[in-house]
Amino acid sequence: MEQRRYDIVLFGATGFTGELTAEYIARRTPAGCRWALAGRNKQKLEAVRDRLAGINPACADLPLLIADVNDPASLREVAESAKVVITTVGPYALYGEPLVAACAEAGTDYLDLCGEPEFFDQTYLRHHARAKETGARLIHAAGFDSVPYDLGVFYTLKHLPKDVPVSITGKVRSNAFFSGGTYASALTAASRLVPMYRAARARAKAEERPAGRRVRAVLGKPHRDAGSGRWLVPMTTIDPQIVARSAALLPDYGPDFRYSHFASFRRLPTIAATAIGLAAVVALAQLPPTRKALSNLQKPGNGPSEERRANSWFKVRFSGDAGGRHVETEVAGGDPGYDETAKMLAESAMCLVFDELPKTSGQVTTAAAMGDALLARLVDAGMVFRVVNA
Repeated sequence: MEQRRYDIVLFGATGFTGELTAEYIARRTPAGCRWALAGRNKQKLEAVRDRLAGINPACADLPLLIADVNDPASLREVAESAKVVITTVGPYALYGEPLVAACAEAGTDYLDLCGEPEFFDQTYLRHHARAKETGARLIHAAGFDSVPYDLGVFYTLKHLPKDVPVSITGKVRSNAFFSGGTYASALTAASRLVPMYRAARARAKAEERPAGRRVRAVLGKPHRDAGSGRWLVPMTTIDPQIVARSAALLPDYGPDFRYSHFASFRRLPTIAATAIGLAAVVALAQLPPTRKALSNLQKPGNGPSEERRANSWFKVRFSGDAGGRHVETEVAGGDPGYDETAKMLAESAMCLVFDELPKTSGQVTTAAAMGDALLARLVDAGMVFRVVNA
């Protein structure tokens, strides 16, 4: 790894989130960091590099790597040249696996923004074992999916007794907008419910369980939160799965760990409107003609304006109970899907390259692979991790 040409390669640098990630790295990269942009269109990569040079003049000579998900040789060259490869190219169920395979084979650390449970499970089934052999760390969901929840639970545990059963609930609030890429990934996932279910079952059969410990991600039921008065609705996203995976990997999560994940709403009509909208999208996504019509509503490469992102925010409140003690913590930040996601993704990459970390390999999570080091980086970069009451 010390002989790799680049510390970090960003694949998908010309996309909406990819360019924001490139801008963040250009502003925050430490002196001596060797990084490059990768994608399939040289002219678009050159345009991104020109914009980055306006942020950091050193980026004027940034190397450009031409690579395509349909060209395995080009992905192999990218993986073999880097210590860490970041990819923002989704939907991952359609375009992601070739790069995961290349990184697992080359022993290269891999980071993505994947919020697609099927892809998470399939890469475990197909590439976890090889990554364990080569030493590659395959880390999915290193953005708003699912860093605030994964590290939020990790942080909450620091304020609870050890070696006792633990129950934690996460409650999410946000006013953010989504991009075309996020919409495309969500639509793809909604159209693949049967493959998603099959991948989850196959993983459950194949994955080793922690010896002598129990780990559960519990769906929970809609209810009104007694403390805040807000309505809580279970979120069937990848986030509880990531938290449970961290709990399985880390003994500090206790002998019996339980996590539930909710969206927090002030008013019941908002819940009804959201539920009806999501149900309609899922139903329409099952048929190719209506799925195509839905896909035309928002195209990849588009996203919320800088002004909209500046007014966006997120807050996640965690309620933890263990050994008779109760604690409330909070993770908060600005625009979750893009500005903060670019921060989380880029800081994760720099953490993998430059920080002293526990020895891990295979498909791992941000908490298991980077834990305290990434937590410190994100606090330094302006994200809030705090105890509300204990």
